[in-house]
Amino acid sequence: MLSDLARHIELSPDGIWRTSASARVSFPDDGNRLCFVIEDSSFWFRHRRNCLLALLERFPPPGTFFDVGGGNGYLSSAVQNAGRQVVLIEPGEDGARNAQTRGVQHILCGRLEDAGFQPATLPAIGLFDVLEHIEDDRAFLQLCRSLQPPGARLYLTVPAFQLLWSGEDELAGHYRRYRRAELIALLEAAGYEIEFSSYLFEFLVLPVLALRTIPYRLGIRRRRETEAGVRADHATPRGVGRALLNRLMQRELAAMKRQHPLRSGTSIVLVARHRLPEALDRVRASP
Repeated sequence: MLSDLARHIELSPDGIWRTSASARVSFPDDGNRLCFVIEDSSFWFRHRRNCLLALLERFPPPGTFFDVGGGNGYLSSAVQNAGRQVVLIEPGEDGARNAQTRGVQHILCGRLEDAGFQPATLPAIGLFDVLEHIEDDRAFLQLCRSLQPPGARLYLTVPAFQLLWSGEDELAGHYRRYRRAELIALLEAAGYEIEFSSYLFEFLVLPVLALRTIPYRLGIRRRRETEAGVRADHATPRGVGRALLNRLMQRELAAMKRQHPLRSGTSIVLVARHRLPEALDRVRASP
């Protein structure tokens, strides 16, 4: 299947497709390894996955789902288990191999830019916490649109609010955080129409501000991203804290199912559709 769509890929003996060219990405070298340690027990990854699966049910992919920059395949495996055709595109070797252990069937190790996909061949693209790692986000979205046929869908999440910038953003290789209106304008300028957008993780705004942003601005450096540190950040609290967290997550999940946008959060989730040519012409012709 992939060999019919992309010109610059080869199938390796281990069953993973790889691009013939490679380039560094703005992501920690050990980022996929650290994520793989905690993803299955992390409330953050679990909640994001559940909200995205709910949106995929409401706005189904019109064909194969390409999870670009999908890391260790945590979401790809869930989408695949839901009965959808999935291709994981991940530049990190660790991530590609970890996804294979999770049972993801179709994996391309490399960057989307290097694969040589034919225009208008990708019916659904997911960019989940990817766009903030790309210096020229506008050009990358234009590339995505060129690879999609009219009516194709784009799904994405990004970190929210530059106000919340901290040392964790620097360690993660982020270039920016986004406001929802800014992200919508960026997608529309790239030729997409927005079907749904919302903030996510509303309940984390104050903790992130208090425990990350304010100490960062005061020059107080948190511990570097060690395995113990990542585990602590993603651990589910016990007792009353666990019950409260579950209630807050269920409330947000219900909002996603009802398509009820949240006003604030530490992330943004968005679903967009490749604008039909006639609709694009009307927009360009408007004053």
